[in-house]
Amino acid sequence: MMMKMLEAGGVTPLCDGERTADSDNPNGYYEYEPVKQTKTDSSWLNNAAGRAVKMVYSLLYDLPTQRTKDQTDDRPYDVLFMRRDLHEILASQRQMLSNMQLSTDIDDARMGQLFAREINRFQAWLKTADHINVLEVDYNAVARGEATPFEQINAHLGGQLDTTSMAAIVDPSLYRNRSAA
Repeated sequence: MMMKMLEAGGVTPLCDGERTADSDNPNGYYEYEPVKQTKTDSSWLNNAAGRAVKMVYSLLYDLPTQRTKDQTDDRPYDVLFMRRDLHEILASQRQMLSNMQLSTDIDDARMGQLFAREINRFQAWLKTADHINVLEVDYNAVARGEATPFEQINAHLGGQLDTTSMAAIVDPSLYRNRSAA
């Protein structure tokens, strides 16, 4: 959802189309495979300036903190960190695994503990990561169509985004696996 919103707002996405849309994500995944190799090859960053790139939070650890031989310039990274209700994340992951006819031996309570611990570790690291400018975005507020997250995203990324077009991307029918709370 975020990548599609940024695209509508005026930020060109960097993606390769390798992972196509499916029932779990009918608008597509907007992923870029070289991102997964950032630790050993960050040269893809040369094509990323001014563009939106989707990264799993754990790959942010691998972003170079200073210029490398493969990187043409030093730059901070503007990160939008989507926060979603943990119960919704677990339900979504469970549904996706089911759709792929896969399963896990880890129950939701244990998975929730592991994930919460990882996010806490990540947030502690962010406080020391001077090369990353992060904005936490409330996924649930975006999915409900609240204006505040769009305004915050726009401000974080320099104030030039078309927030009306961004908000128009939100499709309430895709907000599945809602928390009962």
